[in-house]
Amino acid sequence: MSKPDFDTLLATHDKGDMAGYTRRFVDDLEAALGAAVEVDADMDWSGVLCLGMGGSGAGGMFLSALTDSSGGLPFVVWRDYGLPSWWGPDWLVVATSYSGNTEETLDGVRTALEGGGVVVGICSGGELEQVLSTSDDALCLSVPGGQMPRSAFGHLLGTQLAACWALGILPRPDEEELAGMITRLRTASESADLIGGDGRVAAMAAGMVDRSIGIVAAGEMAPAGVRFANQLNENSDRFARPVTLPEMNHNEIVAWGRDAESQALLYLTSPATHPRVSARLGWMMENVDAGDSWLLDCEGESLLESLLIAAHITDWVSIALAVTNGVDPSEMASIEGLKAHLATIQ
Repeated sequence: MSKPDFDTLLATHDKGDMAGYTRRFVDDLEAALGAAVEVDADMDWSGVLCLGMGGSGAGGMFLSALTDSSGGLPFVVWRDYGLPSWWGPDWLVVATSYSGNTEETLDGVRTALEGGGVVVGICSGGELEQVLSTSDDALCLSVPGGQMPRSAFGHLLGTQLAACWALGILPRPDEEELAGMITRLRTASESADLIGGDGRVAAMAAGMVDRSIGIVAAGEMAPAGVRFANQLNENSDRFARPVTLPEMNHNEIVAWGRDAESQALLYLTSPATHPRVSARLGWMMENVDAGDSWLLDCEGESLLESLLIAAHITDWVSIALAVTNGVDPSEMASIEGLKAHLATIQ
């Protein structure tokens, strides 16, 4: 099989420059992490409720994984209208909507403010910025606009982290640790690029072209697995199944005994992966005969770094798979059509 000409494929199919936005991910992240957040430290919360949908909601999963590993408060992700019945004003609300116009997120924010809650909002403008500007119990943090939410992950997650660090609800790495992480992320980004990279991403995408895609993540890497599945949905027009270890060993693993050769399987691990989970994964790699399988062992010096490496490399995989199949990774006609329909309904 000839090597794909990604210069031509991207020029032909990537009309919205998803590849360009992906190349700027580390720059976006670095700028957001370094931005000043004018808020006093406040740990006096029962927990944090993260509101957000689609690409705007991905960061909440990453925050939840980080606090499960080394935080002091529970973080719960909410992807719906309103708020959960148990919510009270002792729970901080972090609401993320890149456009500022996500109706589910806006509904939850209004419910929180009406209920006496405090909201930290992250957006590029829109109605969310307007709603928060009228409340004394809200803070609005702005991110640069003009791109697709799923391509703005560096802006969004970086701003979420900066806010959590300023509030003291997640531990902040020191400056040397952050600088080292950014340097290593740049190296990983250059290696993953479809133009001038090491070819690993292209090989992974080639193995997924004609196969169903399964994503098996160690528990701490689950947010990256779910985000990869979502990126495959939106960028590549492909279905994918994200599952986690050890849970999938109690159900889905049985189904891998049938028709496994028609499947592509990606494993996601990190240095934080539990030794027993690593043992389970090793058994699977020996005994599950998938059509193609890969181990993406994200060797970051922190869980945050491992998650970012996984998210960035798999973003490139989704773009490679899209353009290889003649798909524009920026197009999302069905989402736009649904939003237009909902706009006609009061």
